[in-house]
Amino acid sequence: MMGPTQRSRKPSPRNVIVLSHFQATPLLHARQAGQTAATTSSDLGLTTTQVELQPEGVVFPTGEHLPWPGLKAIAGNETVCFAIENGVPRPIRGFSELTGRAYGLLPTPSAPTLLVAGFPMHRIKDTNPHQDTLTKIKAVAPISGNVLDTATGLGYTAIEAARTAAHVTTIELDPVAQEIARQNPWSQALFNNPKITQLIGDSFDVIEQFEAEAFSCLLHDPPTVSLAGDLYSGAFYQQAHRVLKRHGRMFHYIGDPNSATGARVTQGVIRRLREAGFARVKPAPQAFGVVAQK
Repeated sequence: MMGPTQRSRKPSPRNVIVLSHFQATPLLHARQAGQTAATTSSDLGLTTTQVELQPEGVVFPTGEHLPWPGLKAIAGNETVCFAIENGVPRPIRGFSELTGRAYGLLPTPSAPTLLVAGFPMHRIKDTNPHQDTLTKIKAVAPISGNVLDTATGLGYTAIEAARTAAHVTTIELDPVAQEIARQNPWSQALFNNPKITQLIGDSFDVIEQFEAEAFSCLLHDPPTVSLAGDLYSGAFYQQAHRVLKRHGRMFHYIGDPNSATGARVTQGVIRRLREAGFARVKPAPQAFGVVAQK
């Protein structure tokens, strides 16, 4: 199977404390209540840890010290996560010269999501990014063999698919998005799992470089049409059909099928997938997408 050069597996940060207002606010309340210790999470809810509440600030088991003004700054910002470096909170966000888009790590009570030009890349209303990912995977399960994930983002889809797949190849357009994923505690398996290969490039172009019938499953979770219209095109669907094995399946996230825009886009997607040669195309409303089979 041929494809672009694999991006180097630079190790992801270890023991870096990452907090959001979901962790900072309860610690401030604990201080106000006169507590000298508290239970919190230093990795956005993945695990819990005990911290000391000292007069100057919070002390983590690693020895990292976060002064109270820094914790207040985190608690006062509900739209970004912060990495703690030498006692100073640094917002996890960036701007891409490649795409002209702003990126940020948006906290939720569960896994964070990626903000791209102000659009969250996961459903967060009445669900959370982790559950949203599981719903997408369930729509096309069982997953096995070689899998192509066309929009890495924070890597949640690739990580979940790799649990049962032989191998997952995942494509990210923007290195800035990949760098934000590298700083996200929930994305670490993306960099540590040898069953996952990351590529940097435009999926519209990269998919042409794979051999025919190279994949058993294709997970297509592109940004909105306004951000990535070519990934909803008939030309892309023809390539998706080409690289899938016979009887292979493709999950295509679209958006809320009950919204006016979602319903219109869904109709067009189903039509173009059929024109591209997919034998069966069925709506997957719980996952806000469709499943197509070759």
